[in-house]
Amino acid sequence: MIPANTESGGQGAKGAGGTPRPLTLRGVVFEPALFCAPMASITHSAFRRLLADFGGYGALFTEMLSAKTILGEDRERSAFLKRRPQEGKVIYQLLAWETHRLDETIERLSPLKPDGLDLNLACSAWSVTKAGGGAALCEDPQRLAGIVRVMRRSFAGPLFAKLRLGREAEGWRERLGERLRLLEGEGVDAVTVHPRFHEEKFKRSARHRLYAELAAGTRLPIIASGDIGGQEDCRALAAELSPAAGVMIGRMAAACPWVFARWRDPGLTVDHAEVWRRLCAYVAEDFEPGQALIRLKVIAPYFGRNLFFGHRFFVEVHNAPDLAAVRERTERFFSVPPRLCRSVAVGGI
Repeated sequence: MIPANTESGGQGAKGAGGTPRPLTLRGVVFEPALFCAPMASITHSAFRRLLADFGGYGALFTEMLSAKTILGEDRERSAFLKRRPQEGKVIYQLLAWETHRLDETIERLSPLKPDGLDLNLACSAWSVTKAGGGAALCEDPQRLAGIVRVMRRSFAGPLFAKLRLGREAEGWRERLGERLRLLEGEGVDAVTVHPRFHEEKFKRSARHRLYAELAAGTRLPIIASGDIGGQEDCRALAAELSPAAGVMIGRMAAACPWVFARWRDPGLTVDHAEVWRRLCAYVAEDFEPGQALIRLKVIAPYFGRNLFFGHRFFVEVHNAPDLAAVRERTERFFSVPPRLCRSVAVGGI
């Protein structure tokens, strides 16, 4: 099956300021082809709302959502499922390991009008692979084909898959090529490839040079992911990223929710204290206090990378016993305008 209505200006044909051109999949236009990656406990509705305040992206991904759990979620109230109009295009990422009731899961999402569905084939967390999802599903072509077939039959919009290079063992190139051909044949419209092996997590550098080889072996548009922190990285990696049809940014978006907006406005200035206050308010609105506290603790080390004394900021949040304490301690931290880092790096988180 050839992916339907797939058009791409390609990462090699950029618009003004090095912005990727639009990517059109099954009639849905992602303009620009800049995507915020799915990140556990981060890309919930409250965080996507903050990203939307700045804009500049083509679509946002939800965090990885269990296909089985979705069946019991309240679509209108769930901070994982609900979407706000200002978010723009939202792609729901699914963790699936079996076909049982998968069509019901997708039907349950239908009223939310997803702009795409994404199948996670990359997560190597023990709890995920033990159940047969993520990286484990990528290693099982027969089961993978069945799941993608149900998703394609049940959803008319763009279908994505996110994967890594596989396991670092002899024949990995052949196995990866087989997976790409399987996804292409079952009607997936685009793939996000994070060019690291499953075992590496975020160790070693992403192998962006492989995109040319991968793009030559598939008709699927490839979205580049891994160690890409913004427009400057895209310019520095222009040759390696040229075969890709789009760019996905993950951890840097958690640190700098304005990263996409800086593509169109490189001189954008940010009031970090005000952004943090806004994030606290959004998270408190969507989650009950205990869950809100967890979400703020997860994102604090990323946001702290903007600040010269960011470790102190992180410790204040990490040690806070409740949401009120987070707000009180961070207000005290920001009472003196903080010294900002000249550049932001997210390595080691």
